[in-house]
Amino acid sequence: MTASAYYLGVDIGTTSTKAVLFTKNGKAISKSAVHYPLHTPNPLVAEQDPNEIFQAVVTTIKEAMQTSKIHPKALKFVAFSSAMHSLIAVDEVGNLLTNSITWADTRSAPYAKEINDKKNGHEIYLRTGTPVHPMSPLAKLLWLRTEEPALFQRAHKFISIKEYIFSRLFHSYVIDYSIASATGLLNLEALDWDEEALQVAGITPENLSTLVPTTKTFTGVDEVICKEMGIDVNTPFLIGASDGVLSNLGVNAIESGVTAVTIGTSGAIRTVTDKPKTDPLGRTFCYALTEKHWVVGGPVNNGGMILRWVRDELAASEVETAKRLGMDPYDVLTKMAEGVAPGSDGLLFHPFMTGERAPLWDANARASFFGLSIHHQKQHMVRAVLEGVMFNLRTVLLAVTALTGEPKQIQATGGFARSAMWRQLMADVFHKPVVVPESYESSCLGAIVLGMYATGEINDFSVVSEMIGATHTHQPNEAASAVYEELLPLFTRLPQVLKAEYENIANFQRKHVNNAE
Repeated sequence: MTASAYYLGVDIGTTSTKAVLFTKNGKAISKSAVHYPLHTPNPLVAEQDPNEIFQAVVTTIKEAMQTSKIHPKALKFVAFSSAMHSLIAVDEVGNLLTNSITWADTRSAPYAKEINDKKNGHEIYLRTGTPVHPMSPLAKLLWLRTEEPALFQRAHKFISIKEYIFSRLFHSYVIDYSIASATGLLNLEALDWDEEALQVAGITPENLSTLVPTTKTFTGVDEVICKEMGIDVNTPFLIGASDGVLSNLGVNAIESGVTAVTIGTSGAIRTVTDKPKTDPLGRTFCYALTEKHWVVGGPVNNGGMILRWVRDELAASEVETAKRLGMDPYDVLTKMAEGVAPGSDGLLFHPFMTGERAPLWDANARASFFGLSIHHQKQHMVRAVLEGVMFNLRTVLLAVTALTGEPKQIQATGGFARSAMWRQLMADVFHKPVVVPESYESSCLGAIVLGMYATGEINDFSVVSEMIGATHTHQPNEAASAVYEELLPLFTRLPQVLKAEYENIANFQRKHVNNAE
């Protein structure tokens, strides 16, 4: 290929690593993805092999370069995006002492509760921007220190998966402000490690990597690895940021009044501010994009995975029908839901099947149908499930709005956006216009835009608007929105009423169900 400059975005995700090669105008010309397993030997554990993920990074870069057939010197830089909240312990020579303990691992739940109840957890959150929750490396560190003291003492560094990748590439330990801001250990105002959080964790700054801006570039990649990847040894590597904040950049949800909503397996709502903001009620996160751009939002555990559960556990006949008709089973389910009036005739579903992060931050929360009567049929339950996912995201939006102001527009991405019914449902429940950007792998695109900003090729992020279009736009249906506005307060109150009972049923399940497994 003859164009003079190309940019490679690499996204290190929880289920896969993707590498996408872009032209300067944001056109994707090649892509590679490598999937890897999440090791869950019991319901509390969610770990990954760091070496598998490192090899996935090398392989995806190699394949994206080979497929494109560009000359290695035409590659301007490699820029990274990464999942947040992972924790890995390594010894003095870099040997792994643990797997990568992911955000989904809940073994530290009792220690998150201890930090919140007895160790000034809320004040630490207000300074660090990461709610104290089992996902947080802060809680994981206290758990490791208490439950695995010998391993904890052997550890030289506690790092994330991106730090591990960079230590293999450049033989040093560095962490960008964005990944650091998701640890629960970084003081957002000072952009330095928080003294009280480190005391709670039982570590010192020497146990952590060197803090660097998200715009920091590195050269001098390990020559053996460089050769395997098929890139020039002088290629700059941008450390980049976390996947969530880069997704906002990649879908052009940067300007004031624009909020990004992503629904894949899980989901998130995020909006950009010019300074860090945390919630007095502790409902939202605040993570760094750059020193001048901060992302306020909230993640939910329960997104598209809920509809997958419906498909697998409740819809065997619909799956068979879909096979006979050559249709996607999800299309059959959403068609069923379309036949039910907004509000599902008074049936509500709280989608807390894997506990919940924002806005409850309660690992004990459990799913439930409320209002179920003899009148309701399967199609009502399907629609209530879809509405429950949207209601839950709407409660997160309300928390974000309290800090950042009312959004004018929603930029929606993720697997759900393939469904017109889901897109319209979002517009109706949120009572806002919803736009689906024509964005290819938004975190990878966000990474290369950040790289262009870092290297001085662009002066601001407005260039993203020229890289994406809009594939779908939905306006809210006023009659449907009125129904949802009537039901929303009831949806919001019920989890507060049930909070103590969530803990009781979760304890019963841990005692009887998890042990049986």
